[in-house]
Amino acid sequence: MRVVLIAAISADGKIAQSPLQSSLAWTSKEDTAFFVEKTKEAGVVIMGRRTFETIGRPLKGRRLIVLSETPGAVEGVEYVNASPRDVIERLEREGVTQVVVGGGSSVYSQFLHAGLVTDVYLTVEPILFGGGVHLAEGFDPIQLSLVEVTKLNAQTVLLHYQVAPS
Repeated sequence: MRVVLIAAISADGKIAQSPLQSSLAWTSKEDTAFFVEKTKEAGVVIMGRRTFETIGRPLKGRRLIVLSETPGAVEGVEYVNASPRDVIERLEREGVTQVVVGGGSSVYSQFLHAGLVTDVYLTVEPILFGGGVHLAEGFDPIQLSLVEVTKLNAQTVLLHYQVAPS
């Protein structure tokens, strides 16, 4: 299964200034369009509860799975209290071939630590936060191989990496 991590980051590598900040507050419309296109292509999006709360609603045309220890009750959203590996194994049994991991830092970290990520898409936006929320942490180094660099607009680039075989 392809497990695609998608994140928008500041030029100093942060995904937000604070844990509850929505990326929509500082990212480009081109990044939003890329996220919508890629997640619709995959069909399944996995994110954490706090990231979901910054959005606050289901994603139209996509299956949304929220990893959370706390059950939720938003129609059209699946709340799951399971490890990333268990979620991926269940989805594979259902015939899913690709998922997008859409944040936040804790969920990115869990998927990277479990060795499940196959592709990484990073949109680098032209802003320096000077502090804030790390993309991910708490895992061993992971070697990436650059696949493509795409200029989304005059100031924003999209980097596509594949996780190198270990």
